[in-house]
Amino acid sequence: MKIKSTILVIEKQSRLKLLSLYELVAYKDLLYFLIVRGVKAKYSQSIFGVGWAVIQPLFTMLIFTVVFGNLAKISSDGIPYSLFSLCGLLAWTYFSAALSDASASLISNSSMISKVYFPRLILPLAALFSKLLDFIIAFIVLIAFMFYYQIVPTFQLIYFPFLLLYLLLITLGPSLIIGAWSVQYRDVKYAMTFVVQLLMYSAPVVYPLSAVPEKYKVFYSFNPLVGLIEGFRSSLLGFNPMPWNELLIGLPFCLGSILLGLITFSALEKTFADVA
Repeated sequence: MKIKSTILVIEKQSRLKLLSLYELVAYKDLLYFLIVRGVKAKYSQSIFGVGWAVIQPLFTMLIFTVVFGNLAKISSDGIPYSLFSLCGLLAWTYFSAALSDASASLISNSSMISKVYFPRLILPLAALFSKLLDFIIAFIVLIAFMFYYQIVPTFQLIYFPFLLLYLLLITLGPSLIIGAWSVQYRDVKYAMTFVVQLLMYSAPVVYPLSAVPEKYKVFYSFNPLVGLIEGFRSSLLGFNPMPWNELLIGLPFCLGSILLGLITFSALEKTFADVA
């Protein structure tokens, strides 16, 4: 009986290879393994386990409700402020956590990069998908609050799967850019905490889009998170119409960040094994 063997030749690329779907499919088992490992690594030997996925958005919501809802009296467009902020945090918490993990995924897996060949793009993708468990748990908490406030979703709920895909795409681009540069310059990860905090206040997490002056809304909507967060509230709570203008304005910047991320990642990928 003849045994077929496969020989993989790794050679220097003569041009940028932005994305190889064939390689990603071929290494789908590794992607699945890394996703499972990422989930287990976070909750293993933890007292609260997956309860941390509930504690973080819940306590943040309570602080926002007291400070911004009760003390600062910030408008919430007629939505109970606790529900208003929790819906915004549903999108924001995933974005910030997935961005931090995905951008650090190359450094944290440096031993794999220097010893074994595989599509390096799998590492940030695994970090993005592993954070979906936290998103699902926080989503269940949001549903419980909607039952408490007796809010029934409208037909706009059909847009939610598309918004979830949009959230993944928004997170992917910056993750690739920051992740690639983090391998070259280790101080990038120290700036991440500061930058992520600033980004939260540049998106309507604690305040509604209606609080932004009309003449600035177009420029404000260049941030893809603006249309996304408002879209989450419209889709799940149904108080306002879908913010199609903001979503369409932010879409080119979202796709542009993915393209820039793939170019940056591909250009620096050949140095990962040397400096990781």
